Amino acid sequence: MKKTFTILLFICAATGINAQDKLYPNEFPLSQITLLEGPLKHARDLNIETLLKYDCDRLMAPYRKEAGLTPKAKCYPNWDGLDGHVGGHYLTAMAINAATGNEECRKRMEYIISEIAECAEANCKNHPQWGVGYMGGMPNSQNIWNGFKDGDFRVYSGSWAPFYNLHKMYAGLRDAWLYCGNEQAKSLFLQFCNWAIHITSGLSDEQMERMLGNEHGGMNEVLADAYAITHEQKYLDCAKRFSHKRLFTPMSQRQDCLDNMHANTQVPKVIGFERISELSGNEDYHVASSFFWDIVTGERSLAFGGNSRREHFPAKDACMDFINDIDGPESCNTNNMLKLTEDLHRRNPEARYADYYELATFNHILSTQHPEHGGYVYFTPARPRHYRNYSAPNEAMWCCVGTGMENHGKYGQFIYTHAGDALFVNLYAASQLDWKERGITLRQETAFPYSENSTITIAEGKGTFNLMVRYPGWVHPGEFKVSVNGKPADIITGPSSYVSINRKWKKGDVVNINFPMHSSLRYLPNEPQYVALMHGPILLGMKTGTESMASLIADDSRFGQYAGGPKQPIDKAPILINNDIASIPSQLTPVPGKPLHFTLSTRTENKIEGELQPFFEIHDSRYMIYWLALTEGSYKQYIDNIAKQEQERQALEASTVDKVQPGEQQPETDHQMETDESYTGNTNNVFYRDARNGHYFSYLMQTDGLTNLKLRLKYWGVGEWKSHEFDIYIDDVLLRSINNTGKYRISEFKAETYDIPATLLQDKKQVRVKFVAKPNKQIGEIYEVRLIKQ
Repeated sequence: MKKTFTILLFICAATGINAQDKLYPNEFPLSQITLLEGPLKHARDLNIETLLKYDCDRLMAPYRKEAGLTPKAKCYPNWDGLDGHVGGHYLTAMAINAATGNEECRKRMEYIISEIAECAEANCKNHPQWGVGYMGGMPNSQNIWNGFKDGDFRVYSGSWAPFYNLHKMYAGLRDAWLYCGNEQAKSLFLQFCNWAIHITSGLSDEQMERMLGNEHGGMNEVLADAYAITHEQKYLDCAKRFSHKRLFTPMSQRQDCLDNMHANTQVPKVIGFERISELSGNEDYHVASSFFWDIVTGERSLAFGGNSRREHFPAKDACMDFINDIDGPESCNTNNMLKLTEDLHRRNPEARYADYYELATFNHILSTQHPEHGGYVYFTPARPRHYRNYSAPNEAMWCCVGTGMENHGKYGQFIYTHAGDALFVNLYAASQLDWKERGITLRQETAFPYSENSTITIAEGKGTFNLMVRYPGWVHPGEFKVSVNGKPADIITGPSSYVSINRKWKKGDVVNINFPMHSSLRYLPNEPQYVALMHGPILLGMKTGTESMASLIADDSRFGQYAGGPKQPIDKAPILINNDIASIPSQLTPVPGKPLHFTLSTRTENKIEGELQPFFEIHDSRYMIYWLALTEGSYKQYIDNIAKQEQERQALEASTVDKVQPGEQQPETDHQMETDESYTGNTNNVFYRDARNGHYFSYLMQTDGLTNLKLRLKYWGVGEWKSHEFDIYIDDVLLRSINNTGKYRISEFKAETYDIPATLLQDKKQVRVKFVAKPNKQIGEIYEVRLIKQ
């Protein structure tokens, strides 16, 4: 490991090498990769069209405002309290596309850098106590950071993820240098890293750990990158300080602690763990990152490669939430999982990493872009017969808009990598590689995923190197075929490996690769009665209708990222009936003339006429990707039970005007939670919030102007040893005093409803619902808050 580390430092210090090579020595600069005609090139080109519709001055307005400068245009609405985060993502997107030759993107990149430089100068002048080197657009920066360095976290802790916000501009500045070699961006990036060191230098380890409890993006990663650029130890030391022990310690001990943790808060931390390991040689950080990747991809991801529901990792007993809820995996999570995968593959170039990369790229990332207007997707529901909605340019500034801006420009980044004399072909994608270091031009022609073969031609140059061709994990043993100039190559490996072809290559050499695809099942994690249908690595879905798809293109509303149309009843969705579930894939029949389209002959209850097709093709439609699959014997009992549960759920949802899930980050932010001192936890994988001894928490809830409402609260039954006494207020008027001490003695959730007098709701569109613990008592763990119609 020490030898590898020494070589890496030499590479980082070398001159005359592309910046991308300096940070990631196995990557080819994006400028050396050309996408050829195919779905990835289409997505990249459409994304550039979409990106150029955004207004740079509006993206930079939060930065100018916080620096004390006059904005040149009106700030985007953003998410309340998160102004500025998309500006950093946009800078990254401009750099990525400038690297592949788009001059308008380069001009915009350079303009944003000049704006950030002006803001940095103004911050130094206007905020000398805390702003030297600061380049953030975080709202209320003055009040957040002025006391922060002295350990006063009151404003910081009450703000929405300050370091998460700042991290986006850290990454944007780094990427402007990484992809385009912009030296001004590099200088600004290092100044900004110096600010992070200074602002945290006076904090104790305990204070750092407490501060890191607030979502902070990949701060440890960018600081590690600053070390890779400069070889100055202070950056690596600070990166380690920004590594959250709450996650690092159990992961480094191979303990899965992820149940009910906010998913995309964790993934960027782990990317930083791997970078620290790569640059320092510390194996504990690598153990943490590789173990995290193993459990997330192997046990906590859906068939399209995404993870989380309601933005959190569910425990095993809560995985039915993937079916019941509509807020399925976030696009952001997969964006970051692909970054982690690239880093792990650089250390250990194993085909399983490329297998996952392919799965997540074609099934999730590609599917999150609308193929006509280019809008981005936030949540991808797995719920049967739900749908997805999309952003529009200059509106809906979600986190997944930011990562969406980046995603579709990076398709060329992992097609090829190299190490020593080995060239790895990781993905089958129509593309050309100009390996300038070797004087080799390699051209890959394929219609993948619509075909089962690829042809690689040495278009220019000659030389000896080891071509490592991926044998995908989805190809059956013995079926993968490779030939060189018509002569079969020896294949001594099996699925999920690389086939080595080491020879002296010359112009005109042709490698033909054949990878037969077969249909298969993927089971929903911990809920094996739900299955997804795959063909090769491609997830198949079915369109199920277009009725009642509210907000298909989202507006700027606070909850616009939700596909908020009515949920179709679970028990009325198609159900596959077969006494041999494993045989269902064999009953897929290709549709003539339509690659990757199939009909299914398995007996189906609630059948919908339609074809199975790649999920990434399905847009502006409700769909099925997970199917309830039952034997004849289990069908009737199961469906009767699910129908009853679904009827009760639907009735409750129909009567609900507004609801909050206490203890979950996004719902509480959405409802402008206020609290002086409260805490969270979970029971049976459901979050709660609680407070003690006169302390409180409250939510701003919508009433729709109705006066016939009740307040519905959910409690956990067992708790006879606790004193559950509290007051409920509506807009500071006492609604009711509650004493639940010893009321329930059963291990299940209990719901109670409380009438709200019409006088407390008259002429109001929203009310603040407040819960205050009695002196020396506790509220008693509230798991759900709803306003429901009488």
